[in-house]
Amino acid sequence: MTKLDTAKENKNSNRLINEKSPYLLQHAYNSVEWNCWSEEAFEKAKAEDKPIFLSIDYSTCQWLKFN
Repeated sequence: MTKLDTAKENKNSNRLINEKSPYLLQHAYNSVEWNCWSEEAFEKAKAEDKPIFLSIDYSTCQWLKFN
């Protein structure tokens, strides 16, 4: 079973679990109700009169090598 398969079985995942981006998949277990950049997300925010918080980030390696 791959990480993605395991993630899809986890009931605590958010909607990012359906994305293909490795960066977005890292946040599939986050408790925040993330929405991908889409017209649907903007329509939902407008309908609910809620602000949009944009997360622009990057991933880096967690391992450091010292020579």
